[in-house]
Amino acid sequence: MPYPQAPWTLQGYAIQTLHLVNIDRVRPLIPSELEIISVWPGKTIGSVYLSNYGSGSVLEYNELIIAPALVYHQTKMGPWISHIYVDNPDSVAGGREIWGLPKELAEFTLEGERATVRQGKQKLCSFNHIQQSWAWPIQLGASAFSAKGIDLLIFLAEFESFFGLIGSELEIPAASPFSQIGLGQPWLTVRHQQMNLRVHAPKVVGEIPI
Repeated sequence: MPYPQAPWTLQGYAIQTLHLVNIDRVRPLIPSELEIISVWPGKTIGSVYLSNYGSGSVLEYNELIIAPALVYHQTKMGPWISHIYVDNPDSVAGGREIWGLPKELAEFTLEGERATVRQGKQKLCSFNHIQQSWAWPIQLGASAFSAKGIDLLIFLAEFESFFGLIGSELEIPAASPFSQIGLGQPWLTVRHQQMNLRVHAPKVVGEIPI
C-alpha cells in the first residue's frame, strides 16, 4: 500500500481563512443529512486552508482544503470538505481510501508571502499574506465530515502550533471549481507555525442514500 495507515502525523505550517457565505448558495454542495449551522441570518462559516507538510511528516506534501460550511449531525459539529487538492499521489490515494475525501492533484507555488495553486493551466486560487510577527502556543482538536460511498464519516484532527492573526487577500478566478461558493475576501486569517497535526481514522456516523 503506497500510503501510511491512519493516524497521519504531519508537521509544517498552515494558513486558514474564514468567510461568511450564503447558506442557500452552498446547500447543494452538502449532503442533506447534514444540517448547516447559521452564525448570522442566512449565513454560515466557510474556510480555505493552505498547508505545507515537510520534514517529520508521514508524507511530505502541500494541501488546499475548501470547506463551504460549518455543519452538524446529531451531536457532532465540524466543517464539510467539498474540495481538496494536494501535490502527492500517495496523499490522494490515502485521502480517498481512508477518509473518503475528494482529493485531486494540483501544483503549488509557494514564494514568500504569496501562494498559488493550479491544475494545469487553470488557476484555482492565490493568497497574498503578511508574515506574522508574534504567535501564541495552542493545542486544539477539531472534527470534520466527509463521505465514502454511502457512509457519512467524521474524523478528528488534533494539532499543536504557534498561532497568530495575519492579514491576507484571497483571489479565486471565476473559472475555479469552487468559485460558486462565493467566499469573497476573508474576515479573519490565521497562521499556524511549527504545527504538529495528527489526523485520526474516520468513524461512520450515518448513511447517505444514493
